[in-house]
Amino acid sequence: MVPRTFQYVAPSTVGETVALLKKYGRDAKILAGGMSLVPVMKLRLASPAYIIDINRLTGLQYLKESGGKLLIGALTRHHELETSRLVHEKAPLLGETAFWIGDPQVRNRGTIGGSLTHSDPSGDWGATILAMRSEMKIKGPSRERTVKSDDFFLDTFTTVVKPTELLTEISVPIPPSRSGGAYQKLERKAGDFATVGVAVQLTIDSKDNARRVGIGLTALGPTNLRGKKAEAALMGRVVNDRTIDEAAAAASEDAQPMSDPLRASVEYRREMARVFTKRALLVALSRAKGSR
Repeated sequence: MVPRTFQYVAPSTVGETVALLKKYGRDAKILAGGMSLVPVMKLRLASPAYIIDINRLTGLQYLKESGGKLLIGALTRHHELETSRLVHEKAPLLGETAFWIGDPQVRNRGTIGGSLTHSDPSGDWGATILAMRSEMKIKGPSRERTVKSDDFFLDTFTTVVKPTELLTEISVPIPPSRSGGAYQKLERKAGDFATVGVAVQLTIDSKDNARRVGIGLTALGPTNLRGKKAEAALMGRVVNDRTIDEAAAAASEDAQPMSDPLRASVEYRREMARVFTKRALLVALSRAKGSR
């Protein structure tokens, strides 16, 4: 199939983009990488009257360190995050997550901002953004606001970004010393959406007690989820095989899986939530112990 007829506009500034969004509202869709939008338009699951191509915008494609945070422009491609030296030095979980996204074509065209605003519960970025306690900067017609990752995802394919707003930046706290992260993903074949995914960002003290714990879950609910029970099972405690097993079991309780005849039953997904949380925690702990 081919998309229905639409009008194409290509603004050159964020201000112009927001003005167009205000003018057209729900009749418009933003085109960034197009990895999600174009397929649903071809299937006519979405038929916007206006396509606003933001690839010509200047100033939304960047990676930089500022004030103890890694600032990421919303137009930054997955491949840039996967290969960035700054990312691998300061927040390597981001690079590892990017590695798991789709295939080289998707990673070279897709953007982190587009992926997050698409809010696919099987998308990889959401779990990592939640685990790292990130914040999103959103520009609207009258103001700019910042939203914490916990408040960003509302429902399947729905975020707090309004039809008249544009996600412009993702701010990720740089983990301190003795920190480690890991993203573990179960997929049917290379490049597929996740059957289950788990992101972990862990910080331990000199006695291996958990000082900070972030656990994000992919494909285990209507949106990407925080594993709050799993995090609580570790906080302030020595991170070892026993406490990791307890946290992994708690992650299966945090999960809100839905049955999918193409991929997995509810029961299987809950069990894989436990298994992959344990795997991610073990890798993150090893990396935290090796971190300076």
